[in-house]
Amino acid sequence: MYLHAGNNKNIREKNIIGIFDIESSTVSEVTKKYLSDAEKRGETESAAEDELPKSFIVYFDKNQEFKICFSQLSTSALDGRIEEE
Repeated sequence: MYLHAGNNKNIREKNIIGIFDIESSTVSEVTKKYLSDAEKRGETESAAEDELPKSFIVYFDKNQEFKICFSQLSTSALDGRIEEE
């Protein structure tokens, strides 16, 4: 199964490591640094085109490398999409 993260971005559910709320997660300096470093390494992408992201998904891509996808959907909306299937 796949999780639709928004704007035609689908992530294989079995490859998802975690779904995190932007607001509560980025309070930590460690998380801010992790996201900043991942962006510099080119490991991030956005499913939130013109909107501010509300969440981010950490997952393995098809090459088994860590990736981060920012989504305009809330963690509860993403969780609900997983449970619907």
